[in-house]
Amino acid sequence: MELLEGLYNAGITKLITTPHIYGSVWPNNPQIIKEKYDQLQQEITNKDLPYRMRYAAEYMLDEKFSLFLNNAKLLTIKNNYILIEFPNFQAPLNLHDILFKLNTMGYEPVLAHPERYAYFNDILKQIAELKEIGCSFQLNLLSLANHYGQGVYKNAMTLLTEGLIDFVGTDAHRMYHIQTMAKIASKKHLQLLEIPFQNNMDLW
Repeated sequence: MELLEGLYNAGITKLITTPHIYGSVWPNNPQIIKEKYDQLQQEITNKDLPYRMRYAAEYMLDEKFSLFLNNAKLLTIKNNYILIEFPNFQAPLNLHDILFKLNTMGYEPVLAHPERYAYFNDILKQIAELKEIGCSFQLNLLSLANHYGQGVYKNAMTLLTEGLIDFVGTDAHRMYHIQTMAKIASKKHLQLLEIPFQNNMDLW
């Protein structure tokens, strides 16, 4: 509730929560996420917060992802958009196979925080290749606050300048993340963030 109130005070009144689903690290599933969402929604109603909220998930493309892909309907941020992320150390070896299967099943993959993958050593080329095979991209706003370091910040600015970002997300897990986001409020950043992201056009 503290996070929601902090986001509301920052001007965010519509929210899609995307808890991680990541092997044994965050062993969530759609049932767990829905139960917690229902509890939170009840608190919002009790406190009369003027919030519109939905839930989805952020899927790590690890060895357990195939089980979700084969055995359950995936949680999407809307319609067929599914938020995915890669491991920190390397992209999945069977990445093209996974993306092809997602596409054939009618999903549209949205890759979270492409600016943060250090192994993208030619980021414009690699992002263009992923876009060619059906990926969209979501930037973390915290990347513009230099929260993850100068290299990630530079990648974020490059991707925004080149018009390669389709969605933006807060990546707010804790209160200090919301406080840190205030650092992006510069003219340079705000001009880049005037791009008509699909958050506004498609999700609501």
